[in-house]
Amino acid sequence: MRKHSALIALLAAVSLVLSACQGDKTKAAKPELPNPNPYPSTYQLPATEPTLIQNATVLDGLGKQWDKADVLLQNGKIQQIATDISPPAGAQLIDAQGQWLTPGFIDVHSHLGLYPAPETANHADGNEMTSPVTAEVWAEHSVWPGDPQFEKVLAGGVTTLQVLPGSGNLIGGRGVTLKNIPAITVQAMKFPDAPYSLKMACGENPKAVYGEKGVAPSTRMGNMAGFRAAWIQAKAYQKSWQDYVADTVAGEEVDAPERNLQMETLAAVLDGQIRIHNHCYRADEMAQMIDMSKEFGYSIAAFHHGVEAYKVAPLLAQENICAVVWADWWGFKQEAYDMVPENLALLEHAQACAIIHSDDPIQAQRLNQEIAKAMAAGNRMGMNISRAQAIRWVTSNAAISLGLEDQVGAIAAGKNADLVLWDGDPFSVYSHSNKVWIDGKLRYDRNNPAVAPTSDFNLGMLQGQENLP
Repeated sequence: MRKHSALIALLAAVSLVLSACQGDKTKAAKPELPNPNPYPSTYQLPATEPTLIQNATVLDGLGKQWDKADVLLQNGKIQQIATDISPPAGAQLIDAQGQWLTPGFIDVHSHLGLYPAPETANHADGNEMTSPVTAEVWAEHSVWPGDPQFEKVLAGGVTTLQVLPGSGNLIGGRGVTLKNIPAITVQAMKFPDAPYSLKMACGENPKAVYGEKGVAPSTRMGNMAGFRAAWIQAKAYQKSWQDYVADTVAGEEVDAPERNLQMETLAAVLDGQIRIHNHCYRADEMAQMIDMSKEFGYSIAAFHHGVEAYKVAPLLAQENICAVVWADWWGFKQEAYDMVPENLALLEHAQACAIIHSDDPIQAQRLNQEIAKAMAAGNRMGMNISRAQAIRWVTSNAAISLGLEDQVGAIAAGKNADLVLWDGDPFSVYSHSNKVWIDGKLRYDRNNPAVAPTSDFNLGMLQGQENLP
């Protein structure tokens, strides 16, 4: 089970010290540590019947295309992918002849629930722009589960989302990974034991936000100084807890350090418990952020909005950092100008972890078309990228960036049964998702609206419209 606090690493140190003292008659004291997971997931695996999807063209998310394949779902997992699977007793049979089956899509850069519909100023909860460093805030505490946009992206095949704070701050707070299911509480949507993420932002956004306020940072060098100052504080905070644990286990009576929610999150990054997802457009800034991660001893999981990622693709591959990009968005600000539509394909060519993302509730409804555009751009360059390769940009590669590759992102035995059945080639603008499963439960059926009832809020809006004269 994954943990989400830097303090968990201290427990390992406690265990080692206690083991060393087993022969000592003096029982070592147990240090009092904060609860590392005060807002746990309450998601429950739904009861499902065995389902056998037959005769589908399968893109497995691992680089292979299967023709006329069967996929068996049971107890929320993928049990088998093969040809001519014998159905277990009581299995629901789905004839997928002429249809395509893919893993559920993973949008690693979403703001659904933080900037929900209806889009009003009082409903915008994604940017705590009161300080350049707000590592203490958690996106899940702003997510509104009733956002009607969740059901729209479900119809587009998105089964897992990473919801991130905005990019107005240098360090914007924790992100959260959600299962795209209807729920009353955000805890019921939280992907059980998924690692937390930390949103950081280099470049124009933070320096513009705070420069306009007449405070630091107002330049890119101010950005870097602000980051470094925060990490210096975090290192000191981390050491204060390490010293407290060591002194307590040694039998000394010492007070625990005063908790600091901001530093608690940053120290968890330093201990490898929280994954950095870094908004960063320019190649030179990506290189600087990598240098800074080495200065302070943490890892970067992914650079988001990497418009210039193609320029440093070999560096990203070498450092095992994913590049999260658009197919063709560009030009909306200075740092977004040097875009090429072959960005994803060039990252793939360099054997970097390449990922498509939305950052937009509309684009999230058609991520299949976005990867099709990126694949086509690469193939016009002569790269010969197959559909089986390209689908990884929104499935298994995305799962890697979230630290969930052992559970989602692929159609393989033992993975969660998150699947999308398309009525045709998913790389075609004419194709639609017919059915979407999450953990083996049918959550969307294009031909049966009753499978995915609308949100309470949206239902009220629709009823109101019906009553209009």
